[in-house]
Amino acid sequence: MNINMKRGFSLIEILVVIAIIAILTTLLLPNYIESRQRAKDIQRKSDLKQLQTALELYKQNQNPQVYPDTIPNLPCTAWSLSGVIYMNKVPKEPSSNCSSPLKYYYSTNGDNTTYTLAACLENISDPDLQSCPTGTYNFTDVAGYSCISPRSCYIVTQP
Repeated sequence: MNINMKRGFSLIEILVVIAIIAILTTLLLPNYIESRQRAKDIQRKSDLKQLQTALELYKQNQNPQVYPDTIPNLPCTAWSLSGVIYMNKVPKEPSSNCSSPLKYYYSTNGDNTTYTLAACLENISDPDLQSCPTGTYNFTDVAGYSCISPRSCYIVTQP
């Protein structure tokens, strides 16, 4: 038995393992990023549905029955008027924090009988994408409301 023989990996074996890890990473990273985008988009859609429910509650309590001019711009706070709580906590955009302005678009027609509520989606292959609304962004003056492309919005209107 030769005492001078050392056990270990050759340089070629190490390079082959590194190459295999790099290929696997290259294949899996886009799927991971896309799944994060889909998860955020699902959250945005859910937020709009919650806001839609709150808007309907607001309308039912008004005389005449109209929608509000604006809705609260700061997420993570309660939306209440005259002692009526419409939402315990205004939802926050998944990629922002509670101190950032809300990044959802809300607009009403002139007499507040209809509204448009929209959010920008990240996953451009989402089947629910529509063309983004144009006009005044009166979500308490959302600064920098823009989507990745003109066709990257999810829009909800009154039921």
